[in-house]
Amino acid sequence: MPISRLAGIVICIIGIALLIVGFNASDSAADQLSETFLGRYTDETVWYLVGGAAAAIGGLILMMFGAKAR
Repeated sequence: MPISRLAGIVICIIGIALLIVGFNASDSAADQLSETFLGRYTDETVWYLVGGAAAAIGGLILMMFGAKAR
């Protein structure tokens, strides 16, 4: 297995983990209050969700289009 595909798998798994952490954080009391009064989640939760989505998509792309095995 080429290194780039292995890296894609690892990055995708990290992205999914960050998304899970972000979704769990959005259910916290602090985020619920922030969303109620400010209309948005805390910055930390948003970064988890955005970073997780970007890493998961980037990992998928790297897995699909990484270096081909010879």
